[in-house]
Amino acid sequence: MTEVLTKIQNGKHHDPFEWLGIHAVGRGFVVRAFMPSAETVELQGVGAMQRIAGTDTFEIKITRKIKAQLPEHYSLNWVEKKTAESHSIVSAYSFQPVLSEFDLDLFSAGMHLHIYRFLGARLTTIDNIEGCLFAVWAPNVKRVSVIGDFNGWNGLRHPMRNRGHSGIWELFIPGLKAADNYKYEICNHSEQILHKTDPYARSMGVRPDTTSKIEAVDHYPWGDNTWLEHRKQRQWLEQPMSIYEVHAGSWRRHKDGRFLSYRELAEQLIPYVKDLGYTHIEFLPLTEHPLDESWGYQVSGYYAPTARHGSSEDLRYLIDTAHRNNIGVILDWVPAHFPQDDFALAQFTGEACYEYDDPQKGQHYDWGTLIFNYARNEVRNFLISNAVYWLEEFHIDGLRVDAVASMLYLDYSREHGQWAPNIHGGREHLEAIGFLKNLNEVVHAEFPGALTLAEESTDWPMVSRPTDMGGLGFSMKWNMGWMHDTLLYVQADPVYRRFHQNQLTFSQLYAYSENFVLPLSHDEVVHMKRSMLDKMPGDVWQKFANLRLLYAYQYSHPGKKLLFMGGEFGQWDEWNESKPLDWMISGMDKHAGLINLCRDLNGIYCERIAMHKYDFQQQGFQWISCDDVKNSTLAFIRWAQQEFVICVFNFTPVPRENYVIGVPQAGLYTEIFNSDAACYGGSNLGNKGESTSQAKAQHGFEHSVTLVLPPLSAVFLSRKK
Repeated sequence: MTEVLTKIQNGKHHDPFEWLGIHAVGRGFVVRAFMPSAETVELQGVGAMQRIAGTDTFEIKITRKIKAQLPEHYSLNWVEKKTAESHSIVSAYSFQPVLSEFDLDLFSAGMHLHIYRFLGARLTTIDNIEGCLFAVWAPNVKRVSVIGDFNGWNGLRHPMRNRGHSGIWELFIPGLKAADNYKYEICNHSEQILHKTDPYARSMGVRPDTTSKIEAVDHYPWGDNTWLEHRKQRQWLEQPMSIYEVHAGSWRRHKDGRFLSYRELAEQLIPYVKDLGYTHIEFLPLTEHPLDESWGYQVSGYYAPTARHGSSEDLRYLIDTAHRNNIGVILDWVPAHFPQDDFALAQFTGEACYEYDDPQKGQHYDWGTLIFNYARNEVRNFLISNAVYWLEEFHIDGLRVDAVASMLYLDYSREHGQWAPNIHGGREHLEAIGFLKNLNEVVHAEFPGALTLAEESTDWPMVSRPTDMGGLGFSMKWNMGWMHDTLLYVQADPVYRRFHQNQLTFSQLYAYSENFVLPLSHDEVVHMKRSMLDKMPGDVWQKFANLRLLYAYQYSHPGKKLLFMGGEFGQWDEWNESKPLDWMISGMDKHAGLINLCRDLNGIYCERIAMHKYDFQQQGFQWISCDDVKNSTLAFIRWAQQEFVICVFNFTPVPRENYVIGVPQAGLYTEIFNSDAACYGGSNLGNKGESTSQAKAQHGFEHSVTLVLPPLSAVFLSRKK
């Protein structure tokens, strides 16, 4: 008994339920409680408990008759030493194990899609007693305790039950409520004491507060069933998809610098995006993170929406509002790495747990972050279940998976000697590849119509092809090659562009090898890269004209579209996460014209089937002219069966009069778009709205039209029926 008492007193007992609670002794029973802050303790309805000398353990012996009369979940009354205050609570050590062996085994196998419903802190009722069930995976440690305001953050007060080989610890604590603060105290075999936030916490404090918070039971009244049902049937590969990328913390702010709440974003952002005609909003990570400057990419709470903008219910309201306005929501998701903050996942048990132990696989040297151990079932389950959580509990329509390239290669951004080959001698990260395939299979099977988008910057094959074909299984992939080449081209002085026309035409050699998204993202307007408008060469007029031309080229090129906030009105300054966009200029002159242009481009892209139906198939694109290098012009056709749109581009500041291009059919061609229109801030040079074809062969066609191409402009034509 002395040894057991010592272990309990010192917080070293691996399973306190073997000692605390009710236990048979001889012909009777004994009730024990460990109460380190109590002066006196009473078993309610029975009498005073006696302190075992030299310890903080109290006990009382009872007969079988008293035991029969005692409630199964008995209460303890105690008086605090320091305050002399009286308290009463149902004993946490009167409850049987809650998590089933089936759930534990499924988690250990890495196959529990809804493990978030069992791990973490969950308000629940057991035997008509309300409280919170805590459960955490912390393998190979001596003790795990729940600490919080409710027990004075004393790690000896609520040690948890060990669930054996699963590595899971659990404890039901009666009387707790939503918003109560908590963490886990872990004592490992090196006698190290760690205080950790809950990896499965659904709510956390606002930074710099790192506490986990008990989340209220979700009763949000969703109103987006029509959207979700329609999403199941929607074929996004053949549907228009234009994405407005948003950093919630800097899109707008209050005058005093405070963040907008999720509900305020719903009231301001959704109407704005709807007016501009975007089909989706993609949020930079909304998961909890301690450092604003990380933009959300160094996550400390994978299951907790960042408290900067409000509660989980508020975020649900934002997403619900988007869906009711026929706007999809994509969440930037970060399964590639996590920060080394000592309060979170890093060295969770005092040693490698969520990360690889080997720094050759477990560290990103460039980013100062740690890499998830994809070989470990429980870690893969943590991530897969997290994806399910956001899609199921928040009705997210897709996940943009960050830094996929870093996951695919063992030697990613590593020098010789900093990595080791896989079992086949190659550089491929086999475990991460298996994880990505599993992720995509689960998402597509469980959530028909939901999307996964890969930020993948290498030539890895078949990223957006099904896993049963040997692909990674993503819905789409960011086309980083198109972005890089196109920006290089448009940033060059137009006088030199004729030497680099291949930077525009090369993309057609691989445009249909993947399902591509064409991104002009946040990464292109930071770190001295300058804003989209400021990248453009020339004087102010030419900068705006070049940017209008770039956006027109993006919207006509095969692939789905993405633009980072601020680009739609031509912000001059680089994006800065610490301040809002420069909305003051958005209504001015050419800035307002740029907004008009983006609105109309979205309209044409969404309404004209030829502009989107075959974004991923060769049959949707045909060159008219790609070799007029001298004039730096391009002309091509976007097709959808018999419907077509002709797109012509002049990448020089020189007007092209009497410019002849071939057309596939005779007739009257209407100018449906001209980026030089006055309403966009242009000079209003053009074709007076139409041009009639002539029976004159050109570019391999029997008919042609003669056009005026304004300087630095794009013109779209449609044959009038």
